[in-house]
Amino acid sequence: MNWQIEENNLDYKTYFALRESVGWSNFSPKQAEIAIANSYYSIVVKDLENEIAMGRVAGDGMYFTIVDIVVKPEFQGRGIGTMILQAILKHIERNLPEGSRASIGLISEIGKESFYIKQGFKLIPHQFCGCALRKIILK
Repeated sequence: MNWQIEENNLDYKTYFALRESVGWSNFSPKQAEIAIANSYYSIVVKDLENEIAMGRVAGDGMYFTIVDIVVKPEFQGRGIGTMILQAILKHIERNLPEGSRASIGLISEIGKESFYIKQGFKLIPHQFCGCALRKIILK
């Protein structure tokens, strides 16, 4: 299939609809709009005129966190998630200064770990890193 890819053109409506399509809870519109605007990079995949997938990364040039890789359930299993992840990784690598290194992390959905391992990610903990931790703040 020929997918249309848009870079750095993610909007709240698309963000909300794609997260909802996989059963994820959404953030407040204001919070999500700020996060989207401050993304290091984002990608939206369309099938004709319909948004079917997205991916987003937050980062400061040394540390990056891949978030919101979503493919609508009816389009999963067609290589779209891999395409998004590879586009994100290539964008990060292309924009790194010569001689630098980057740490790229993510939190996988339960059962999706093998997808990321196939792409070169390593489970934490391992010999160089302790356990990943997270805290949620509700206001």
